[in-house]
Amino acid sequence: MSEHEIKFQKKIDAEVKIEPKDWMPEAYRKTLIRQMSQHAHSEIVGMLPEGNWVTRAPTLRRKLILLAKIQDEAGHGLYLYSATETLGISRDEMTNQLLTGKAKYSSIFNYPSLSWADMGTIGWLVDGAAIMNQVALQRTSFGPYARAMVRICKEESFHQRQGYELLIKMCQGAPIQKQMAQDSINRWWWPSLMMFGPHDADSPHTGDSVKWKIKRKTNDELRQAFIDATVPQAEYLGLTIPDPDLKWNKERGHYDFGPIDWDEFWSVVKGNGVCNKQRIKDRTKAYEDGAWVREAASAYAKKKKKTAVAN
Repeated sequence: MSEHEIKFQKKIDAEVKIEPKDWMPEAYRKTLIRQMSQHAHSEIVGMLPEGNWVTRAPTLRRKLILLAKIQDEAGHGLYLYSATETLGISRDEMTNQLLTGKAKYSSIFNYPSLSWADMGTIGWLVDGAAIMNQVALQRTSFGPYARAMVRICKEESFHQRQGYELLIKMCQGAPIQKQMAQDSINRWWWPSLMMFGPHDADSPHTGDSVKWKIKRKTNDELRQAFIDATVPQAEYLGLTIPDPDLKWNKERGHYDFGPIDWDEFWSVVKGNGVCNKQRIKDRTKAYEDGAWVREAASAYAKKKKKTAVAN
């Protein structure tokens, strides 16, 4: 380990934030770019399953809530792209990596939203899983990432609460509404657990990420915390978690749960999920349709700069 690396690790261990102009190992920078850009991509792609339901929301109130949530997610993506740019990668390069498949986004967004109940389940389970990870990221070692997460976590907590409130209303409604909620949970439970990533032993980045305090908890620790917090919430709703092996383990002080289908997880990650191709197609179309906006903004910036120089 070089002298620079020793000093860098001492800063990490002393809980001193790393800022963009500070010296950092190239591996640290690359790990951050991979994680932060993937996080940003997930926020942007995550708008797609919900955007499908804006015109079909059952009431004006629900439509306004859903629109606000989608708008928040767009903002989260922008915060994270901006924070990642401080590491020396451009927005265009990150976008190109997404559209060409070089960069990934959360596997959960390659599953379809089939009913209105999914808008509640996505808020409760998907955003709930995201919060479990993101609260810890407020203390991540890279300053711009940590600061961006403060606002993101506040808004994500709203998303989780609105999703749970929607499911409460459905579970207190007609039997068919409660059945819709149960069907939704049956479809989203296991993909939500996969959101935390592979088992620690199968995760090539976990070791360094924990050492550098990019991540404060491992994939398996976060997944267990999520299950422990979510099962009582499902019981309150009167809904059943679709896991016959789920039971409280008094000795461990945690819930035991059944095996995750990792073959399905890796298949989705590699581009073979139900919605993989459609998600990239939609993002590519949005990028191409927005070309004129980028060109106009660039032309305006050049004109403004030229005027400033002339004056």
